[in-house]
Amino acid sequence: MTANRVLSSITGAFFRRLAPGDRFDRRKASSARSSSPVDIATTCGFCSTGCGLSVRLDANGSPVLTPARSHPVNLGCACPKGWEALRVLDSPERATRPLLRDADGVLRPISWPEAFEAFVAGFRRIVRDHGPESVAFIGTGQITTEEIAFMGALAKFGLGFRHGDSNTRQCMATAVAAYKECFGFDAPPYAYADLEESDLVVLIGSNLAIAHPILWERLLRNRRGARVVVIDPRRTETAAFADSHLALRPKTDLALLYGLAHVLIREGWHDRDFVAEHTNGFEDFRRHVERFSPDRVAIETGIPEPRILELARAIHESERASFWWTMGVNQSYDGVRTAQAVIALALLTGHIGRPGTGPNAITGQCNAMGARLFSNTSSLIGGRSFDDPAHRAEVARVLGIPEASIPPSPGRSYDEIVDGIERGEIRGLWVVGTNPAHSWIGREGLDEAFARLDLLVVEDMYHTTETARLAHLVLPAAGWGEKDGTFINSERRIGRTRRVVDPPGEARSDFEIFRGIAAAAGCAQLFEEWKSPARVFEILKRLSAGRPFDFSGVPSLDSLDESGGIQWPFPPGSETVRSERRLFEDRRFFTPDRRARFVVGDPSAVPEPTCDEFPFWLLTGRGTSAQWHTQTRTRQSAVLRSLHASELTLEMHPGDMDALALAPGDLARIDSRRGSIVARVVPSPGLASGQVFLPMHWPGTNRLTLAHFDPISRQPSYKDAAVRVARHVQAGGGAKYRGHHGEFPRKRKSTTS
Repeated sequence: MTANRVLSSITGAFFRRLAPGDRFDRRKASSARSSSPVDIATTCGFCSTGCGLSVRLDANGSPVLTPARSHPVNLGCACPKGWEALRVLDSPERATRPLLRDADGVLRPISWPEAFEAFVAGFRRIVRDHGPESVAFIGTGQITTEEIAFMGALAKFGLGFRHGDSNTRQCMATAVAAYKECFGFDAPPYAYADLEESDLVVLIGSNLAIAHPILWERLLRNRRGARVVVIDPRRTETAAFADSHLALRPKTDLALLYGLAHVLIREGWHDRDFVAEHTNGFEDFRRHVERFSPDRVAIETGIPEPRILELARAIHESERASFWWTMGVNQSYDGVRTAQAVIALALLTGHIGRPGTGPNAITGQCNAMGARLFSNTSSLIGGRSFDDPAHRAEVARVLGIPEASIPPSPGRSYDEIVDGIERGEIRGLWVVGTNPAHSWIGREGLDEAFARLDLLVVEDMYHTTETARLAHLVLPAAGWGEKDGTFINSERRIGRTRRVVDPPGEARSDFEIFRGIAAAAGCAQLFEEWKSPARVFEILKRLSAGRPFDFSGVPSLDSLDESGGIQWPFPPGSETVRSERRLFEDRRFFTPDRRARFVVGDPSAVPEPTCDEFPFWLLTGRGTSAQWHTQTRTRQSAVLRSLHASELTLEMHPGDMDALALAPGDLARIDSRRGSIVARVVPSPGLASGQVFLPMHWPGTNRLTLAHFDPISRQPSYKDAAVRVARHVQAGGGAKYRGHHGEFPRKRKSTTS
């Protein structure tokens, strides 16, 4: 079976290579139209893989999209979302004019000057009445790097917002914290080519074939006959095709990783020279993992002792072992320590800095890396620290702004902002490019909390998101394909994204919206140089100079097109012909002594164990490769909708279904201590008895999840909650489940009345 056919069989997708492009049928052609066909290179704006796409504008200006044949990321392939990337722009749900909620609670169209005035006056009124701690913003990893930087700088340095965070807190905060403590900087060390160069690939909490199908394609190209091991409670599509699946009990992965380290050290299978010369903290780590003997770990995880020993031996015997993780690790109350245990396995064995190696966190959103570096949320712009006076002075000098305008702390994290809203401490909120009324953990009651805000501003492509329907002010934003800028993908590759069609109606790019807000707020002079994405890219290059992610050697935006993107670091004098680069090839890290660190901690008790009343463990995750996050974009495509179930489904073990007298297709009611939903039951032998699975893309799922967080990264732990399941008896002609267009408050107090 060919790689493409294997992938297609497990994703249910039309995974095509260089097939004829699908014509985008928006009547309004791009401002870039030409009298002859023009090929425009761009980077896909869905996930963090960062695939290269080619958009051809014919003589009439109509765009036709195909995967870029020679792009170093996707090598001529695209997943279903990539093929439909243009089509999802053409939707009656697009926000095309600014909307302001009037005294009757109805969103009415207004002009852009009126919108900017409402924004500025509303937030100023809140600050006047309640102080600067009463306003906050929530940004996104789904806009360009230049827009991310502009938003964070505008909010923190221009508008005086004390608090702001990004939705990357929901996906990558754990990996960031783990890398920073172990390596001295948020530094994913790998290149995608490492999937093709490994002898052993260990996937931890990652359903790679569904969540990152292009990377699965890269793994299927492996040229060294790699053994693939999946560590995951579920027998996912990826686990079904792996050489070995370790179906451990949920949230016991930290114990398993410590058990593997125990065996590697006990048997002398660790790289003593590497550990001695390039790491710190080994002795404390060795003493810590002594307690995690294989027999103890077997009891805790449910993985037989021989299989633990087998994997440890495979790591030892591999010339090139790589360890990859995604949300199964990151979205955990022990996520940081678990990620650091993965890093420790690579350090123990010297599997880092060489082809086919590395402790490798795969990102979620298309520009989560850009947000991590430049959003001014958890860190000061450019990966610096708000609480470091030297860093504040340096940023002020590079940006040409008063040092006093930079706050001395990052402010509240996402969960603390939500808590502040619920307690009435946060009275005004600006949300850009994300949908927390759908995606936030344990969101039962969040609609009511948002309804109590004095001002909720939502800046988005669509006026129909769950969050936009609650807003006082909606700012219509351009989407991918309608604006210029850059994204930074999981392997640190800076790729260019291009405007190939005009945004609909009066929608503007986020960059243009930020410029309008700055002008209305009277702080445009701070951003005099921020005239275009290209100009801001040059500013970001200056901010990167001398930092671990230095890309000041990138000649220009055009050079990104020529190379298919450039991985940082890329300081002046770097090789322009090199298609990929790994970190730590010189075995020197970003810590003060240039050594990596072993970091450990005891596993925590499960916050909400199952019990007689709630006997099932709820797992959540990506449902199909055709769905993305809250389906804001993917549900606009009839093709993508055809590739997944039309309603929320609950996967259960067949034995549990029999015990509850549930047949395939029955409706079941799922209750947690926080809420209830109804879903269609689907049998899944890949789940252990006592576990159930819900896809995260439906709004009902987060009515059940438990709002708890990793204490270090503050990342939500979406994948562990106790629930009960029972047959649902329909009353009044249908299931009581609120979908994307469920009921929302229609009347809201207007901030401008």
